[in-house]
Amino acid sequence: MLQQSRPPGEPIVGEFLAGMRAIFPLVIAVLPIGLVFGAVAATKGLSPLETTLMSALVFAGGSQFVAMDIWSHPASWIGVGFAALLVNIRHVLMSASIGTKMQSFSDAKRYVAMLFLADELWAIAEFRAGSTRLTPAWYAGIVTPFYLTWVGSSLAGALLGAFLGNPAVIGLDFAFTAVFVVLVMGFWKGPETGAILAASGVASVAVHHFVPGVWYIAAGALAGLATALWQGRAREQAA
Repeated sequence: MLQQSRPPGEPIVGEFLAGMRAIFPLVIAVLPIGLVFGAVAATKGLSPLETTLMSALVFAGGSQFVAMDIWSHPASWIGVGFAALLVNIRHVLMSASIGTKMQSFSDAKRYVAMLFLADELWAIAEFRAGSTRLTPAWYAGIVTPFYLTWVGSSLAGALLGAFLGNPAVIGLDFAFTAVFVVLVMGFWKGPETGAILAASGVASVAVHHFVPGVWYIAAGALAGLATALWQGRAREQAA
């Protein structure tokens, strides 16, 4: 009996849909975060169009919230840009990590993929790479709904800002924290992970208390990285 041939595009479509299924819980989680950002941007005087363009072109929730936190009229573009750079410097490490697992990507596809790298997408891709090969179609499947939801919810938040009021009153502001707690727990490997988190947390709180600006973000990242390196050397010496 002859085997029925499979349409050439079917594996790609299947990979894309698998990516969409994998990211779906985080798409639901990012929806209130986008609403909060849109509402905050509206209170800072940004129009719905400006808010939407910021989410579409920057696509970095952490730096966008920091930018809104220090936003003024007229805006200090140097200050906003530098704050965004400090917040997003972690993307250097994230892209270096996930880039080594993109063997099936062409150079052009790898560069485009990095443009849409976000914490949630990086974490899901790392989980996937731990069990199977990353493919461009699967990666596009996690990026597309997440990106569209972020941009669309930012627009909705900007339009509904006056009706939403203070996001903290109804608890929407905690959604951002909750997403990162879930992502961190996905990488939990016991006491070593706890030590890295503790070092990062202590450094962040201390620098935030004594140093103005957003330097606490870089301090937390460096402290966590230093702790991880120290643990690695300790394991090598013990071996």
